[in-house]
Amino acid sequence: MKKSFLDYTLKIRLPLTLFVAVLSFLITFYVSRPERDGIGYAPEQPIHYSHKLHAGEMKIDCQYCHTGVTKGRHALVPSANICMNCHTVAKNKQPEIIKLTKYYNEKTTIPWKRIHKVPEYAYFNHSVHVNTGIQCETCHGNIADMEVVNQMRGWTMTACLDCHRNPEQQLPYLEKVNNGPTNCAACHR
Repeated sequence: MKKSFLDYTLKIRLPLTLFVAVLSFLITFYVSRPERDGIGYAPEQPIHYSHKLHAGEMKIDCQYCHTGVTKGRHALVPSANICMNCHTVAKNKQPEIIKLTKYYNEKTTIPWKRIHKVPEYAYFNHSVHVNTGIQCETCHGNIADMEVVNQMRGWTMTACLDCHRNPEQQLPYLEKVNNGPTNCAACHR
């Protein structure tokens, strides 16, 4: 009796258990991938700001608010004084603008929650990309259609390498585009 139970366990139970475990891992891995990569991440911000209104309807250029993209590594998050260039007059009685004015008058930083973030171990330079004509929407999605901004693409090595290896497919709006670097030291410094 013990031998047949052991045979049954080794021939049926063990393979079936291993199959279920591997299948569960694979399904979980692929189903949870967008969440792990941050796709869809849209934190609540301290001030409700409509990119759809500002970048979409009013056609304010990204670089007006997100300064520094042509000169340095980072696209800076706007400070209250940039917003107040317009909102000292425009819609200054609206509740969200009143919150903004409070940050401005108290000279405190608006605690915006970052949405798009390259991992700490990877180096990315906005100016290199922007100055070659790559549009913000390529990586960030069509922000001008978003009432609430969320992460549209994964910030993975695969996503970067896809573009660096095949830029003509990823950037069809550019007439002449060179392949980006694919050596490890280009991004991992």
